[in-house]
Amino acid sequence: MTLANLLSLLGTGLGAGFASGLLGVGGSFIMTPVQYMVFTQMGIPADLAVRLAFGTSLAVILPTAASGTWRHHKQGAVRWKTALIMGSCSLACAYGGATLASYLPGAILKIVFGVVVIATGIRMLIPKSAKANETPKTNPWLWAAWGVPIGLISGLSGVGGGILAVPIMVMALKFRMHNAIATSLAVVMITSIGGIIGYITHGQGVPGLPAHCLGYVNLEAWALLAATSIGMAQLGVKTAHRLPGRQLRYIFIGVAFYMGLRMLGAFGIG
Repeated sequence: MTLANLLSLLGTGLGAGFASGLLGVGGSFIMTPVQYMVFTQMGIPADLAVRLAFGTSLAVILPTAASGTWRHHKQGAVRWKTALIMGSCSLACAYGGATLASYLPGAILKIVFGVVVIATGIRMLIPKSAKANETPKTNPWLWAAWGVPIGLISGLSGVGGGILAVPIMVMALKFRMHNAIATSLAVVMITSIGGIIGYITHGQGVPGLPAHCLGYVNLEAWALLAATSIGMAQLGVKTAHRLPGRQLRYIFIGVAFYMGLRMLGAFGIG
């Protein structure tokens, strides 16, 4: 790994951590494209590079999301009952998604990642037909049902699930934006565990992986990303509670579009 790669990963950790706390996501939509570039520059085949990027991103998400969740909890913004029920369902499904990802071509995984992120951004742009003062949905079975697609997509595309959980909580569950971001981050923290186990398990003994890998988790990249992302999640949370919900929504949409297009090759990743 070159010095430029090291600096790229450290800088990416800063952005991913800040985005995690600010937007209630894991930050993988920032980490995954950068890691993919780094791994392919190291001569790792594309199919392995994208799985390494997914697995390592999920491993970084766990401590980063935990850091941001703790800060949101201190602000009283996390709906813990929702997070625990939704997160438990999505954890199991994330393992299944990671298992499926282990057998799909890397090109397909890149497309899934890009399409999921862009589709989420588009859906967030569509004005809500619901009234602004609607009461949040409190049905635990509904929370559990929504945890299933969050977990599957999380494991399949290497995202923590927040890129889906935030829109679901805002549009389907009628949460306020700040509560959606805080609760989503708690769900992300739980969901990532299932994906991590899946990528570690199914990456054992795979030929062509670089040194210092635990399955599809590259420990060097993990250490560099986590070193800067965990602390920055705290700053992201502080910023989120100072911004109005509408502004947070548009920041979320803008970042989702950019990173989705980036992974699809619109900015040179192919």
